[in-house]
Amino acid sequence: MSSIEAPTARIPAADPPAPQAHGPPGRLPAIDAARGVALLGMMAVHALWVIDAQGAPTAVGLVASGNAAALFAVLAGVGIAFTTGRARVTGGAAARRAAGGLVARGIVIGLIGLALGTVVDAEVAAVILPFYAVLFVLAVPLVLLPTPVLVGGAVAGAVGTPVLSQLVRAQLPAPRGDNPSLAWVVEDPLGLLRELLLTGYYPALSWVPYVAVGLALGRAPLRSPRLAAGLAAGGAALAAAAAGLSTLLLGPGGGLAGITAASTATGLDAATLREYLGAGPDGVTPTSTWWWLAVDAPHSSTPLDLARTAGIALAVIGLLLLLDQLGRRGRPAVRATVAAVRAPLAAAGALALTCYTLHVLFLNSSLDEYSPVTGYVVQVVLVLLLGLGWRASAGRGPLEALASAAGARGARWAGG
Repeated sequence: MSSIEAPTARIPAADPPAPQAHGPPGRLPAIDAARGVALLGMMAVHALWVIDAQGAPTAVGLVASGNAAALFAVLAGVGIAFTTGRARVTGGAAARRAAGGLVARGIVIGLIGLALGTVVDAEVAAVILPFYAVLFVLAVPLVLLPTPVLVGGAVAGAVGTPVLSQLVRAQLPAPRGDNPSLAWVVEDPLGLLRELLLTGYYPALSWVPYVAVGLALGRAPLRSPRLAAGLAAGGAALAAAAAGLSTLLLGPGGGLAGITAASTATGLDAATLREYLGAGPDGVTPTSTWWWLAVDAPHSSTPLDLARTAGIALAVIGLLLLLDQLGRRGRPAVRATVAAVRAPLAAAGALALTCYTLHVLFLNSSLDEYSPVTGYVVQVVLVLLLGLGWRASAGRGPLEALASAAGARGARWAGG
């Protein structure tokens, strides 16, 4: 996924270059660090308990579930903006090159994800890579749009796509609930496409607004302190507003009563209902009542879930951009502290595709014999050390290099 490839942290000369002491020239550490935060959050969701015995979200579930994946998706859009020059793509040859590069990257990431899905059960980890691969293809027309249209389209998509999904999914078979795999390509290609686009754990059509937001953000002056503060404050306000509106609609608005009645009528048991409302369903809500669109639970892909998680993603990026400001302009002791805190996150974030793949394989192996907390700490330490060591000695991660090379080749081939 572009959001987890090292090239997405490379910022062209539209912004002034960062001082050499704070990372390689032209590199924006905040984006790498944000990707590192998303990586650690995704690992926490896989390795730790996100719901308790009563089906309510744990602290980890409240902090990371849904939010980490949304941050990845927004960063995917930021990365796409970086690979397309941080400007609207115009012209036939430029458009073809952008399309070829995005599709080629998507193919490589999708194949990696389908290979993981072949060996990893969804109960171990819901592999996100095949869905992100589809987002690359869906992003092709987005790079042609001016930024105001991107922002307006993101708002319209966040509202309209879940509504259309609710209508369409009512007529579709139930999702398989397993990780998409290479076998699906042969056995059930239409089912694979249906799950990747609409019914799976990370439904790509509903997630396009994340990419549009990230693409618009990637075109903005990311080294502006005012922008960073606005993202932090505005993102937090958006998240709070979405959560508050959901509470009003479900409580005084009568939504919870409507959902409960519809669930009883369709045979959804009380424990599963509590889990859906608290920790969230598996990607999409039931279609038994329109009131489901009023929830903001993680991985529900409703308008309020998309708004809340996009707000949190923007707030995290804004805070890390502000941290970059401290790292450049603060006193020496402050700069040293920022560098020490940020360096491991940024290093892991630059290798996020490789680290994510290793994490999923670790969970599926006999090596994962620790308790959940111990296992998570072990993985975090290994990922951070791997990131620091690899970045210092080899630079780009192996899977990142593969995806980048495929994107470059695809762009050359499509551009003629």
